[in-house]
Amino acid sequence: MRLLTPSLLMLLAATTAVAAPTPVHYTLDPDHTYPSFEADHMGLSIWRGKFDHSTGTATLDTAGKTGAIDVTVDIASIDFGNPALNKVMLGAKAPMCQTECGTFFAEKYPTAHYRGKLTDFVDGAPTKATGALTMRGVTRPLTLTIDRFKCVPDFMLKPRLRCGADALGTFERDEFGLDGGKSFGMDMKVALRIQVEAVQDK
Repeated sequence: MRLLTPSLLMLLAATTAVAAPTPVHYTLDPDHTYPSFEADHMGLSIWRGKFDHSTGTATLDTAGKTGAIDVTVDIASIDFGNPALNKVMLGAKAPMCQTECGTFFAEKYPTAHYRGKLTDFVDGAPTKATGALTMRGVTRPLTLTIDRFKCVPDFMLKPRLRCGADALGTFERDEFGLDGGKSFGMDMKVALRIQVEAVQDK
C-alpha cells in the first residue's frame, strides 16, 4: 500500500473543505415580511393588526438540516387599520390602566426580537422554528410552525435564491406586560403569523 505524500494529503484536505456543506446566508426582504397578529377583544370580536417594518437575517443548510433566523420588528410600525388604536397601543398605558399595562410602550421598548433555530426538516424544508421572543424587555420561549417554505431563483437577482415562508405561533400577551383588559376577562392568547421572504446574500 502506497503511503500518501504530504502534498497529496493537503490536496485531499482542500477538496474536503470545499465539498463540505456550508449554510447559505440570507437577508430578510422588509417589503415582503409582515408579522401579523390576532387577539381577543372583550370576547366580542378579534382584533387584527400587523407590523409594517422588520429586519433580519437567516441561514439555511438543507443538506445538514439546520438553519437559524434572527428578526427584529419595529414596534412603531404597528397598524391595526385604526389610527386612534395605533396611538393608544404605542403609548405608555391604555386608558383603563393605572400603570404601564396593556400597551407596547414603544418609546421605552422600540423593538421586538425573535431568534430561533430551523428544525424538523422534511424534504429539505424546515417545518418548525424553535426559539425565543423578546418584547417589552421580557424573553419567553416561542415555537413557530412553518406551514409553507420554498426557495427559488430570484427572477431579478439570479442565480441568488429567494426563500419564502409562512409561520404560525401563539403566546400569552400578559407574560410580556401586555395585560390590558385582563381584569375584564379578555383572553390573553395571541395568534402570531409571520409572512416572510429573504434573499440570498451576495
